[in-house]
Order: sequence, then C-alpha cells, then structure tokens
Amino acid sequence: MELALVIVVVVVALGFDYTNGFHDAANAIATSVSTRALTPRAALIMAAFFNLLGALLGTEVATTIAEDIITVADVAQHTGLVVVLSALVGAIVWNLVTWWFGLPSSSTHALIGGLTGTGLAAGVTVHWDAILDKVVLPMVLSPLVGFGLAFAVMVGVLWLVRNRPPTRTMRRFRLVQTVSAAAMALGHGLQDAQKTMGVIVLALVAGGFHTAGGGIPLWVKLAAATAISLGTYSGGWRIMRTLGRKIIELDPARGFVAETVSAAVLYTNAYWLHAPVSTTHTITSAIMGVGATRRLSAVRWGVAKSIAAAWVLTIPAAALVGAGAFVALHALLG
Repeated sequence: MELALVIVVVVVALGFDYTNGFHDAANAIATSVSTRALTPRAALIMAAFFNLLGALLGTEVATTIAEDIITVADVAQHTGLVVVLSALVGAIVWNLVTWWFGLPSSSTHALIGGLTGTGLAAGVTVHWDAILDKVVLPMVLSPLVGFGLAFAVMVGVLWLVRNRPPTRTMRRFRLVQTVSAAAMALGHGLQDAQKTMGVIVLALVAGGFHTAGGGIPLWVKLAAATAISLGTYSGGWRIMRTLGRKIIELDPARGFVAETVSAAVLYTNAYWLHAPVSTTHTITSAIMGVGATRRLSAVRWGVAKSIAAAWVLTIPAAALVGAGAFVALHALLG
C-alpha cells in the first residue's frame, strides 16, 4: 500500500513539474519572442534544453524544499505521503487556475503554500523560521532587487549606446538576447526543477524509502529535469502574451537587460542563499524595471496590479486547497 502511494505521489509530482514547465515557459522566452529575437519554436526548444541542463547543475534548492519547510518524519508513513500528495494537488490546482487566466503567478509559492497548508491540517512540524528566511523575505526582496537592478542597468546601457545608430544597435541586442534567454532558462531549471526533486525526496522519506539528509538520488534529478523540459516545450502561450506584451512593449535592449538581471538574481539565490525564489516574480519585476526607464506611464500598471494580486493570493490559496485536499484524501485513504 505504501509503495503504491509513493508511486502515485512521484507521478503527481512529475505532473506538477510538467505544469510548472508550461506555466513558467514564458519566464524564459516571452521577452525574446516578443522582440523577435527568437521564433516561438526555436525559443521553446532552447528553453527546454537549458531547463534540462539547469535542473542537473545543483541540489541546494531541492534540499531546502525537502528538509526546511515541513517535517513528515514525525507522523505515520501513510499520513506523511497523503500530506505530500495533498500539497501537490494544491499547487497544481492553483497553477492551472492562474494559467487559465493568463496570470504569471509563482509555481514556487504555490508549492510552498500547498506544503504549509497540508502541514497545518495534518499537524506536522512547519518550520516557520525557514519559511520566513528562505521564502517570505526572498519573495519580497527578489522583485524589489529585480526592479531596481534592471532599472539601473538599463539606464547605464542607454547611456553607453546613446550615440550609436539605433537600428544597428537594436539588431545587435536582438542577437545577444539569445544568450540572455538561454541564461534565464538555465536559471529556471536550476530553481524550479529542483523544487520537484525536493518534493519527491520528501515523499520517499515519508514512505521510508529514503533517509532524511541523504541527498538527491540521480533518478530523481533526471526525472524532474525531463518533466520540466517537456512541459517547457509544450509552451505557455497565455502567460507569454502577458509577460511579453501586456506589461510593456519591449525592445531587444530592454529584453536583454530584463533577462540578464533575472538570471543573475536566480543564480545568486540558488547557489549562495539556497532560497527557492520565484522566477515569475523576478522576470516580471525586471520587465517593469526596464520599462520604467522609458517613462513610468509606459508600464501598464493595471496589469501589474492584477499580477501582484495573484502573487499575494498564491501562498494562502494553495494552502487552502492543499488543506482541503488533505482532509478529503485522508478520509478517503484512511
């Protein structure tokens, strides 16, 4: 029974990873597609490849998800598995809702909200200090850093190219934007695929098939990396339109700066802070930052408010869905 439930949880986790891929594909390639630096097909293939590569380059974020959000070892194996399964249900439901409405919400925070909500419903240990330090603070600071840094870098870039021929300059930025889009896709794989690895390890620990603190098995890395790359390749056109055109009309220079700054923030949080930050929050705030250099009114703040509302709602909404799913599944599965 426990083995069957572990298999179900792993399959659902990979399903979440797949939805994460098509939900967040826009994060890596929306700016490149909207500025015509890449065709949609080429952008998706490139993003899928670099998501796969990024997923295999580290385990720090996976360890944070597996060990620092909730502890399932203090409840029965069966209950622990239902907790993880319910958290995934909460995250997937919120991903699908926001994808349907074209809102670039955070898959990261949906997952963490699901884990927190089910943890509270099940009475397992929730590590509030780690959630504050590695989730809430980065959730607030990463968009601010992304906005401010993108604004500052864009001002510097505009000053450097102020006397250059505009047409030739934009053509060159369109070429180098291929590199920045690849860097962004690599950062997305480094962050988001690792979160699924952490959930799978959490399920293995809950089911007694892995030891807490024992690292990430190779098959888990490969499975999560493959799922997110396949999801990315399937595309996320609704959200891509929001990021690429509805917030601000991007030119190649602004697209390049937004992607470069976002990638830098993702790498810093993954490698040095071990914080599971939102790629969505980071790229969206960077797009707003480069847009504000044109003029504040160039940013469509009405769209930005809708996105911000989805950000604020993500953790509590996913937590509520996860808690409800736990009550239902616990009653159903015993």
